[in-house]
Amino acid sequence: MGAHVSGRRDVQHVLDGIRRIVHGLHESSRAAERTLGVTGAQLFVLRRLADAGALSVSDLARRTFTHQSSVSTVVARLRAAGLVRQRTDPRDRRRRLLALTPAGRTMIAAAPHASQERLIRAVLDLTPSARRTVARALARMADTMAAARRPAMFFEGRSRRA
Repeated sequence: MGAHVSGRRDVQHVLDGIRRIVHGLHESSRAAERTLGVTGAQLFVLRRLADAGALSVSDLARRTFTHQSSVSTVVARLRAAGLVRQRTDPRDRRRRLLALTPAGRTMIAAAPHASQERLIRAVLDLTPSARRTVARALARMADTMAAARRPAMFFEGRSRRA
């Protein structure tokens, strides 16, 4: 009986942790949309570009810990909104670099930090062993649920803005 109760408690704690993370990401994204008119994912990409100056899509994907196709979707929306521009890399004419426009720099100057930044910091604060354990456990849970292998950035695509 004790193992069953303990198992239920463990499941409850795991689900509560996931709920708290998802809720925090969702609330942060909604706040960004209300105050800035961009999603949380878009704010996160803008912040990474502000930190770096100019990046290729693949560099931006690495810095956001996201698949390149997901970052490309977010960047396309930011370009359409006039917040990001693309230019040819002067050192390699085949390569395209992304950077904030003046409007993007103005927006990011007053913007709060994206919740994705806090999530990444929390993951990085784990020991390497704990990170691997969490990564394996979450991957297994996602596989069991038959979740997509390449998810979009958090809450991107749910809004029509930017």
